[in-house]
Amino acid sequence: MHAIILFAHGSRDPLWHKPIQAVAERILQRSPRTVVKCAYLELTEPALPQVASDLVADGATSLCVVPLFLGVGRHAREDLPELIRLLKIDHPSIEITCQPAVGEQSRLLDLLADIALGHSIDEEGQMLESKI
Repeated sequence: MHAIILFAHGSRDPLWHKPIQAVAERILQRSPRTVVKCAYLELTEPALPQVASDLVADGATSLCVVPLFLGVGRHAREDLPELIRLLKIDHPSIEITCQPAVGEQSRLLDLLADIALGHSIDEEGQMLESKI
């Protein structure tokens, strides 16, 4: 079983995690058989090591961590690679990969630019009209 872990910073604000969970829900809408869980670096539970352990206990044979960071600061450059290294030590028989932070992905940057310009996008990702 392959599983996706959406990884975000975390916050003391109990509503902060709602967009992260919304991404997980959209993944499930598009791919109902996909196993997807959310994990956080700090201030919000569950933590990445716990989510990985739970998924492995449930039968996951591969994990893909998707860092939901717009900026590629210390957490993405230093903390996350160390967490991935430790996960690989804790679960040596599991394939563990980590995507680049979403803020490094050109498709997201293009979408953010379109949003800022007031462009509407249809279901196929085609630009409709500008509101500006």
